[in-house]
This record gives sequence, C-alpha cells and structure tokens, in this order.
Amino acid sequence: MTTDNDEKLKKLLDSHLPGTVYVASWLEGRGISRDLQAYYRKSGWLETVGTGAFKRPSEQVTWQGGLYALQEQSGLAVHAGALTALALQGYAHYLRLGAETVFLFSSPKTSLPAWFRNRDWGQKIHHCKTSVLPSGLALADYQAGAFSVKISAPERAILECLHLSPDTVDLVECYQVMEGLTTLRPKLLQPLLEQCGSVKVKRLFLYMAEKAGHDWFKRLDTAKFDLGAGARTVTKGGVYVSRYGLTVPEELVKL
Repeated sequence: MTTDNDEKLKKLLDSHLPGTVYVASWLEGRGISRDLQAYYRKSGWLETVGTGAFKRPSEQVTWQGGLYALQEQSGLAVHAGALTALALQGYAHYLRLGAETVFLFSSPKTSLPAWFRNRDWGQKIHHCKTSVLPSGLALADYQAGAFSVKISAPERAILECLHLSPDTVDLVECYQVMEGLTTLRPKLLQPLLEQCGSVKVKRLFLYMAEKAGHDWFKRLDTAKFDLGAGARTVTKGGVYVSRYGLTVPEELVKL
C-alpha cells in the first residue's frame, strides 16, 4: 500500500467514532475510492455491514450507529421518534420484555438505503414516512456513547405516537405516557400544533393533555389550532367525547 493510502487509512481510523458505520459514498468523498475500500476490507481494516457500508471489525454497531451514518454521512433527514425517542429520554411507560420496535421518521420522499433496511439490528425498524409535522422542528441531540443522533424532543414524540395510533401505538399507552409529560414546553408545542397536518392528532393531543391536567396545557393558544369540522372516529364502538368530537376507547375515557 502506498504512503498516501497509508495516510488516508490513518486519518480514517484516528477520526473514527466507535460504534458508527462508514458509508461508501462518504468514504469516496474523502478520497477513499471503492477499490481502496475493497482493499481495506480484504486487509481486515473494514468489515461489510451491507452493500455500500462498513464498520470496524472489532466493533458491534447498533441501529443508533447506523442512524448516525444516515444523518451525518448520507445527509438524510431521518430521526428516531415516537415511543423510541420517549424511551431514550426516560418517558417510557412500559418496560417491554422483548426487543423494542425502533420508530424512525422522515418525509414521504426519503428512502433508507438497502444496507440499513436489510441489516438485522436485533430490533424491528418501523420507518414512518410522513409530512404530518414540520420537518426539523423540535428535534434533540441524543448522546449514544461516542456520538450523537437526532431524535424527537418529547413534544414532537408524543404527537408522532398519536399519529401512529391506534393501529401501531395503543391509545391507552399514549395517554399513560402523556400523564408523565409534566414539563412539556408550550413554546415548542404551539408551532408544532399550529403546523400539524392531522386533525386527529391535534384533537387527541388536546383531549389527553386536558384530561391529564397538565399546567402547560393552559398556556397553549388553542384558538390558533385548526381542529377541522365534524366528528372523528378513532375507535369503532368507543365512547364519544363531545368537547373534541372524538370517539375513543372506553378504557381511555375511564382512566
């Protein structure tokens, strides 16, 4: 291997964040050609994660290390949200015995690369493509060891849960999580709710927030929220909540 290629490898290893993935196109942008990448792999410096991605052979990479590469190397606007983001910030209501589903969110036009989709991360990956909430608003940095990834702040995450309800996330669990969200910030909630594209999500959020009796609820200017017209049936055969025009599970109403 030439001195130049030696230097490239040294720089790569010196700057490596343990637990993260290398994306092939990102390596190319740093002067490490596909041929050189193949040489590093054959020499034992890199190990394939999937087509177009690598890791250090001595390391175990999780979905978080993969997400870091998507965000920082591939420049994809994808983040961990809903129950995943809430759990990472200490707001999970249930401690599940099995592996948690990882919820990732992006715009409808964003596709995850095959290396990420096809890898067995040890957890199910649920990729939700939606524009129901404004892109980039109310995201937080989560420190995952030597690196950080973008995740939803609690204000955004609970709205994402409601977007996924009732089919993917249980409404009763959403409310039980809501009960613990005592410190949500109205300055973040206000623009999120004003720009939220789902009447169902907005009505459910206001219903649950008021039901939970949170102090921050009183600081929201609800007159600025477009709550649509007509009734919304979230659960068939449920109980009708006239104040918000929602039919929800009887179990939720009784809590």
